Amino acid sequence: MPSTLVTGASGFLGWHVARALEERGHRTRLLLRSGSSAEGLSGDVVRGDLRRPESLRAAVAGCGTVYHVAADYRLWAKDSNELYASNLDGTRNLMLAAWEAGVQRFIYTSTVGCIGLPKPSPRNDPPLGDESTPVRLEEMTGHYKRSKFLAERYALGEAQRGRPVVIVNPTAPVGDHDIKPTPTGKIILDFLRGDLPAFVDTGLNLVDVRDCAVGHLLAGERGTPGERYILGAENLTLRQILQRLASLSGRPAPTFRIPYAAAYWIGLVSTGWADLTGREPRAPMEGVRMARKKMWVSHGKAARELGFQPQPVDEALSRAVDWFRSNGYC
Repeated sequence: MPSTLVTGASGFLGWHVARALEERGHRTRLLLRSGSSAEGLSGDVVRGDLRRPESLRAAVAGCGTVYHVAADYRLWAKDSNELYASNLDGTRNLMLAAWEAGVQRFIYTSTVGCIGLPKPSPRNDPPLGDESTPVRLEEMTGHYKRSKFLAERYALGEAQRGRPVVIVNPTAPVGDHDIKPTPTGKIILDFLRGDLPAFVDTGLNLVDVRDCAVGHLLAGERGTPGERYILGAENLTLRQILQRLASLSGRPAPTFRIPYAAAYWIGLVSTGWADLTGREPRAPMEGVRMARKKMWVSHGKAARELGFQPQPVDEALSRAVDWFRSNGYC
């Protein structure tokens, strides 16, 4: 039985993808950098680095399927070249190694940030973006989204050349085992710590990380090469998310809404100071710019073509709260 390679298994989403595969009887291989671990997983560990092509041959050897979940997911970096080296060059390196090894299926994890958003309509609710909404590189805010957009375009180009590449675009996964945490997990953690006294008028699409992992497996089983599939669930305003966290955690939700202009200047100062000190900003400018739009999308295509059926996210938010608390984060 060929192995299934998972990259990024030491991270939030990658861990859950590997766990879902193992629970379904797949023989997994986990590509981990030196010093990284994936506690709770039973797959064979291969040490390597996406930025070093020579280290990837052993990882893909004998694998029938690759789930490339790893990414440098930061909204600020002292050296932005690191994001392109991991997200773009790393994806290219892994695909080339996979084709040489005869891999039969490659599932590439992109991001909802690469999905186009329609122009606002006169209605109160923003129209939903989907896989067919036009989008350009110039619309990508910041180096993380640009690096992922370019990597996605490379993956699509490989599919057009006949390679077996299926692309998934997760929205904002939430749940347990958000070790780092991710930017979305940081919102939850800041709320639990009392470090979120106010909010901006923005919106996210949340999805249970376990459902998102299952969506990856469905894409591996049923996805059409060259197609993109949004893996999301509920479109919520940030205020609604904080209100749900309040009811789950017992902490009060903030009631003060920061005007976008004020948030912009906070982000400008915070990021400028980070550029000087090398310390991660509390309010990265890239995140502030993203907040100007409600990232609301439809997962209808994944539902129709993959059978993707995500559940409401309250249970996942509850798991996130419990996991952060029980693991000493707050």
